[in-house]
Amino acid sequence: MLKTNITILIITLIFTIKTQAQSLNLEIITNGETPYLLGKINKTGLTGEHYQSWFTKNYNEYNVDDSIIKDFKSNLANYEILLFMGTWCGDSKQEVPKFLKILDACDFPESQLTIIALSSKPNMYKKSPNHEEAGLNIHRVPTFIFIKNGKEVNRIVEHPVQNFEKDIRNIVTINNYKSNYQIVTKIDRILKQDGLNELRKQRDHLIKTHKDSTSNMFELNTYGRVLYSNNLKEEAIMIFDLNTKLFPNQPRTYMSLANTLGANGERKMAIQVLEEAIKLFPNNNDLIQNLEVVKTN
Repeated sequence: MLKTNITILIITLIFTIKTQAQSLNLEIITNGETPYLLGKINKTGLTGEHYQSWFTKNYNEYNVDDSIIKDFKSNLANYEILLFMGTWCGDSKQEVPKFLKILDACDFPESQLTIIALSSKPNMYKKSPNHEEAGLNIHRVPTFIFIKNGKEVNRIVEHPVQNFEKDIRNIVTINNYKSNYQIVTKIDRILKQDGLNELRKQRDHLIKTHKDSTSNMFELNTYGRVLYSNNLKEEAIMIFDLNTKLFPNQPRTYMSLANTLGANGERKMAIQVLEEAIKLFPNNNDLIQNLEVVKTN
């Protein structure tokens, strides 16, 4: 009996190790669609057949600034890095090879780097199979999270503010770094710490303080979409409504709000939003067509 149990245990361990090995660099290939990686990946996956053309090109063409690297190389070794990206994403294709080349120049341990490839599909929008992104406010890819002693210290969102070398140096030394999309950072902190009612209270203040610093409507539009995909529907509606106040001259903000209201079963409110928007933009065919779709559904 003991021998049998040991045999079963060995078989189970072998199967587990094999399954885990297969899950690394999982590639999704569907007829008629571009292949993409999903879940935990590494540099080997990024140099695979369908990704090496852009990865190798952008890796080789980037010139690392060694004069800056020497300022933070030793400090960086004390961190873990969690990187979220999409092999379907143009920004990830541009920025991730540069970032990994810098890590290579720093002799950064591979064991301290975790790369998660996310999906772009509507039913898994910016998610991974094991949901490593859950609770981390991953609204843009790539996102590079710097972790020390188990806690997030800071992050680079989508692309560097200055360049990777200078941004990383700031994060692992003085750390007064502010990433892109600060309005999203602020709102996400409010929602997590104080909830939706507090966000409602601070709405006018947020509009006043971030109106000039929010570059375009897509900053909040993408964030709202991520919230909705995570079943935070009321929060998403609030974000889309806030976006109409920040960008009242952008018809698409009203469509995003109306479509989300409609999808949430609030058809009358969706119609009202579109009718008010058409008063502002009477010749906008997208709004008119959107209204007809909402009315007939």
